[in-house]
Amino acid sequence: MLKVNPFGPSLSMFNKIPFSLLYRRGFRRAFRIFEAGHCNSFAKPVSIANVNVNFFAVDKTRNLSAVATAKKSGLNASSSSSRTNEMTNKAKKKARMESPEFLLKIKLDMCSKHGKLEEALRLYDESISNGVSLNLHHYNMLLYLCAREASGDGSQLNELKELGLKRGFEIFQKMVGDEVSPNETTFTSMARLAVAREDPDMAFELVKQMKSLGIPPRLRSYGPALLGFCEKGNAEKAYEVDAHMFESGVTPEEPELSALLKVSINTKKADKVYEMLQRLRASVRQVSESTLQVVEDWFKSKDAASVGAEKWDVKQIKEAVIGGGGGWHGLGWLGSGRWRVVRTEMTENGVCRSCGEKLVCIDIDPKETENFAAKLTELACSKEVRADFVQFQ
Repeated sequence: MLKVNPFGPSLSMFNKIPFSLLYRRGFRRAFRIFEAGHCNSFAKPVSIANVNVNFFAVDKTRNLSAVATAKKSGLNASSSSSRTNEMTNKAKKKARMESPEFLLKIKLDMCSKHGKLEEALRLYDESISNGVSLNLHHYNMLLYLCAREASGDGSQLNELKELGLKRGFEIFQKMVGDEVSPNETTFTSMARLAVAREDPDMAFELVKQMKSLGIPPRLRSYGPALLGFCEKGNAEKAYEVDAHMFESGVTPEEPELSALLKVSINTKKADKVYEMLQRLRASVRQVSESTLQVVEDWFKSKDAASVGAEKWDVKQIKEAVIGGGGGWHGLGWLGSGRWRVVRTEMTENGVCRSCGEKLVCIDIDPKETENFAAKLTELACSKEVRADFVQFQ
């Protein structure tokens, strides 16, 4: 069946043109023609209602285009706002990097790196006169440099040592006045300054204050007080610091144990000498030349020759050696008389070239074994089914 185009041949092309294009290129003109009744060229009259439907469809497309344009404008505004914020952040960062506080930090860091105390103090005095607000980092750098020179770690000039000692306490008082809260680094530097002033009691009090303030002390925090008491020959105070370290969970290393061993030898505390030697054996194993010299001095001394039990239970000693992991018994000095002290080497099979005895295999002690088993159980139970592992254990 032949279908007749209702618009006639003159408007048949409109069927192939999109509405938006049709709207732009003269649809309104065509619509006016229909309203005027110029329909004589069509095979069938065109309904105005049909045209209106098409017109509103075109108008809807126009409205959607307007919405899209509005959204695009919104995106542009958001992008512009983002760029503005970015520029603002860059400006803030630039202002912060150019601030007197930041520039002072950079300069003090360089002074700390190169050990320039006098330059750091000049920058400090200049900043105070200019009203620059100092923070914790500024004060810590200054106190570190003062403590470094005062304790003799830097230059050997006495003038710098005195300068560091004097200005260090002044700067700390200024820090307290500015209500800047100290941290572990601050207390450590002040403890070094206190020992440089030959006041290990003050250094120990500073460590106690740290703990009371909730600041966990570290080994370097205890070092000045412990070494200060040992240098003064105050063994009892040194043992007190050692006990405080144990309570805080801080383990001494070779320098601290060597100092405790030396002060124990000098004060003729044979039991403490024995204890420190065992702690060196357990934690250090291989000592440095300076510590070895301290050990040799003890065994060559008359005090070492005079201590020790004359009689002991051999069975008890053997059981203690086995129970302690082998290699030592932990029951104190046995025997008396002078020790034969020589330096020797071991063969590949562990035989001493001096006495011909073979080294025994040393196992971990019972306490270490218990801790190891507990950690292993904790780790295994976190990875596997607990019941299965406990049954296996």
